[in-house]
Amino acid sequence: MMLFTDLFKQPPITTTKCRNMTDDLNQPNESKKMELCDSCAGIQRDWRRAPGHPELVQGNNRQEKRGGHVVTITSYRCDRCGTAWEYENDKANLRAGWSVAGRSAAPGSGQSSQ
Repeated sequence: MMLFTDLFKQPPITTTKCRNMTDDLNQPNESKKMELCDSCAGIQRDWRRAPGHPELVQGNNRQEKRGGHVVTITSYRCDRCGTAWEYENDKANLRAGWSVAGRSAAPGSGQSSQ
């Protein structure tokens, strides 16, 4: 006699995983993995007027046209983890703000970002 609970029982799934080139390409590349320090990980991205953190060193700034107005974009680099940041100051866009721009060669090395 079949019980109600027997309807939900499923046979164990057995799979054989074959490695191929596509699987290798889809694996995360550990050398390219960007590790943010705790302070950088806490920065709220894409939100105007969100604070940075004290270990961000200010770099150059530039102006870009957005629609009919000009915004200022300032570059920063974290002294602890080397992450390059940009802060877009656009008073007409609440979603402007912090964004990761890349990674420096080494924190405190003075080399430009990649």
